[in-house]
Amino acid sequence: DERAAAARQILSRATIPTYRTPEAAVDAFHNIASFHQNQKLLYQTPPPLSQLAKPDLEGARILVESVLTERRKVLTEMESKALLSAFHVPVTKTILARSASEAILVANQLGYPVALKIDSPDITHKSDVHGVALNLQNAAAVRDTWQDMMATVARLRPDARINGVTIQNMSGKPHGRELYIGVTTDEPFGPVISFGAGGTMIELINDRAIELPPLNQFLAQRLIDRARCAETLGNWRGAPPAQREALEQILLRVSEMVCALPQLRHMDINPVIVDANGAVAVDARIVIDHAPHGADHFPHLAITPYPSDREQEWPMRGGGHYAVRPIRPDDAQMLQDFVRRMTPESRYFRFVSTMRELSVKMLAKFTLIDYDREMALVAMYRERTPTEDGGFTETERIIGVSRYVTNPDQNTCEFSLAISDEFNGQGLGSRMMLSIMDVARSKGLSQIEGLVLTNNSPMLKLMRSLEFDVRKYEEDPDFRLCVRSLQ
Repeated sequence: DERAAAARQILSRATIPTYRTPEAAVDAFHNIASFHQNQKLLYQTPPPLSQLAKPDLEGARILVESVLTERRKVLTEMESKALLSAFHVPVTKTILARSASEAILVANQLGYPVALKIDSPDITHKSDVHGVALNLQNAAAVRDTWQDMMATVARLRPDARINGVTIQNMSGKPHGRELYIGVTTDEPFGPVISFGAGGTMIELINDRAIELPPLNQFLAQRLIDRARCAETLGNWRGAPPAQREALEQILLRVSEMVCALPQLRHMDINPVIVDANGAVAVDARIVIDHAPHGADHFPHLAITPYPSDREQEWPMRGGGHYAVRPIRPDDAQMLQDFVRRMTPESRYFRFVSTMRELSVKMLAKFTLIDYDREMALVAMYRERTPTEDGGFTETERIIGVSRYVTNPDQNTCEFSLAISDEFNGQGLGSRMMLSIMDVARSKGLSQIEGLVLTNNSPMLKLMRSLEFDVRKYEEDPDFRLCVRSLQ
């Protein structure tokens, strides 16, 4: 240690970290990697619906409501697969047969080999009652299996209601990996999406990773990587790598289901078979219940999705247009540029400070927001600048920000507004205030209020034009309290 002291001093003067043991160096690297991963997670603001093809939301809701109308909570396999299909989850073609002769006709139509599965809302694990038969090669095998299966199930579960037997083609994926995707509703956290190894030994293997919805592609990839079975998705025992993108898409679709259907309580898709050509859901079991009150605002989710439904486009008085949307974490640099472009007077009116830019903590506070208790809307404007070759480049910039934060009474909120100086007089302030008031009103808030400096005449004029009540602020004569009802 003494002989290394001089070398450590040289490295320290060059701002190169040194460690006395390899273990300390590994710990330091682990902390850096964890910090990097956590920073990436902070920037994830997935919307309730992915960028994939739009699901049939109306058809899915009709199916769910019709089952609840029949006072049932467990969907049959046919209904479960119909619900998955509404969200474009690939499923095996499945047909219900109510007799042995029907089963033979269906099997002949689908083509051999086929699989037979008992269809009953009272039987959770079909294999426990010998309710699954695979690789049936001909009509005789289908007939004999039907008779044996019905007799066995009747003996083992005489109380179970039997709808019949479903017939489906074998997956046709000899190198497929059997995986599991599920949803469980936990009392404090709401729905949780899980992923892991599937098949009949799912409980024994106990390979599960969980993630709170909504998901985007980054979170779906992270969920897959945290399961032990992720190692089998590469080159595995002579099989080519599985198509991970197909798995990610199914996870995104499941996330859409969780967000769009607050009635969803429990779902098991087991197995999901994936190989180099794609993924398919072979079996599914879904449990539903009546939705909690006010489900349109995602109260059933622990994490409020990015409110993409608040995105709008508006014309500008002088020509052109701008887009208004909720702020995102990756807007931090644009927000900083917006503040730097403001005149000192405008910055003072907004922040009551002579600062020239936002600190790192303030940027995080203004961009990493909880959409459930606060909202910040930004006006985005595309600027066109000519290039040397005679073309144009388009850059996006923030030209206005309106914001509210819910007060502790959960009934009122406090607002703020800032508009770029070069866009004053174009109706931007009125539009941003009306938009943020609409969001606050939709959240059930009854009153919006804010403090405005007494010498900020343009802002006070705007408040009066929007029918705010401008009052004296007893605690500080330099401010005026602007209040308006949202009812």
